Amino acid sequence: MEIYIVRHGETEWNKYKLLQGSTDIPLSDNGRLLARLSGEALANTPFDRIYSSPLSRAYETACLFRGKQKVEIITDDRLRELCFGDFEGQNMSELLANQDYTFRYFFKQPHLYEAPANGESLEHLCQRAASFMEEIILPLESSCNRVMIVAHGAMNKALMTYVKKHDLSQFWTGGLQKNCNVIILKLENRKFEIIDETHIFYNEDAVE
Repeated sequence: MEIYIVRHGETEWNKYKLLQGSTDIPLSDNGRLLARLSGEALANTPFDRIYSSPLSRAYETACLFRGKQKVEIITDDRLRELCFGDFEGQNMSELLANQDYTFRYFFKQPHLYEAPANGESLEHLCQRAASFMEEIILPLESSCNRVMIVAHGAMNKALMTYVKKHDLSQFWTGGLQKNCNVIILKLENRKFEIIDETHIFYNEDAVE
C-alpha cells in the first residue's frame, strides 16, 4: 500500500510566519493554486481513502488534491496541528529569538521544548499520530492500494516520527515539509519504506 502524506497549502499566516497551530486559518489564493495544480497532476492516480485534519486549511487542500475523484474525505481530530496555546498568532521568528521561552528549542532541540500556557506538548502530538497510524492506517494494508493523509507541518513530522521510530530529539529530521509537499511511503507486511520525503506534483515553472 502506498501512503501520501500531504502538508496543507499556504495560508496568509504561513506567509508572514505566524504560528497557526489549532487556529483555523484558511488557504491563501496561492495555497489554493498549488493544491489545485497538484490535484490535476494526480488526476490519474486513484486513492482508496483520503484522511484529513478537520482544520479548513487541510480539508480544503484535501478537496483540491482529490479533484474529481469519487472518494470521501474523512476528517479525524487526531490529525489536527499541534496546539501552541497562548503563542498562536505570534511571530515565529520573534518567539525563537526570545530567551525566556522554551520555544527557542522547538526546531533545534525539540526534546527540550515545553508547551506554553494552554498548549500541547510534542509528546502528546506524537501519541495522537501513533494512535492514528496504528488504529486507522495499518489495518488498511490488506484492503487499500493507495491512501492520502492531509495534515500539518508538525503533525506530519509526528507521523514520520512514528514511521522512523525516532525519539523527540530527532523530531525534525529532514526539516519542515513545505506547503503542498508530499511524503510518499510504502507499507508492506506492517513495515514502512520511505519512497520520497519532499515530492511535489505541481509544475514549479507554472507558478511564481
